[in-house]
Amino acid sequence: MPNKIISQGSTTNEAIENGLKQLNVAKNMVDIKILEEEKRSFFSILAPRVVKVELTLREEPMQKEEKVRKDIFLDEKEQQKAKENIDLFLQELLPQLPENTTYQIKTSKDGLKIDLQNEKLGYLIGYRGETLYAMQNIFSAIAGKGIENKVRVILDIEGYKAKREKTLQELAEKMARTVIKTKKTITLEPMQAYERKIIHSKLQENDKIETKSIGEEPHRRIVISLKNT
Repeated sequence: MPNKIISQGSTTNEAIENGLKQLNVAKNMVDIKILEEEKRSFFSILAPRVVKVELTLREEPMQKEEKVRKDIFLDEKEQQKAKENIDLFLQELLPQLPENTTYQIKTSKDGLKIDLQNEKLGYLIGYRGETLYAMQNIFSAIAGKGIENKVRVILDIEGYKAKREKTLQELAEKMARTVIKTKKTITLEPMQAYERKIIHSKLQENDKIETKSIGEEPHRRIVISLKNT
């Protein structure tokens, strides 16, 4: 898929829209430069006006998809303190949650893994995990209270993350088959960074397909296209 094209139309807006359709992206994912406005015929003043624009995809290489995270390891004392912080918070939170909600906390030098269990907790997951990941950030801040190092928290509710990962992997395979069959590039809808990473990883060994991310957060998307041969 080219990262730069020149498109044209009878108006500037029409030229831009034509280019966006060719790239199959939203307007906020490209830089736009108006090249020229001209007549189709030098000799006829009645000839339709032509506007040419250059559209360039905003993109970063795949390897920059995720910022490099500095590994922080917690000693046993820090692990215990982080667990106590979360235990105290959850004991206060449980009465506000559906009856029979339970939780598990696992500690390691990498941080905490917290699992909330109750089939009625779907409202804490939110659309595609948005609420869940917001809560995870809150839990991380709470776990780190009184600890010098930042505490990494992985929060899951009713096994949502494993189910979502499987769904994304199946989506990646389906879209790859479609691209190979139609020879047309596909741009997925905006996803969170962890979701994009799953799709990149799933397709990186496909010798016919390449993936990259375009756009700015929170509207960053994956583009799946045929490799240049």
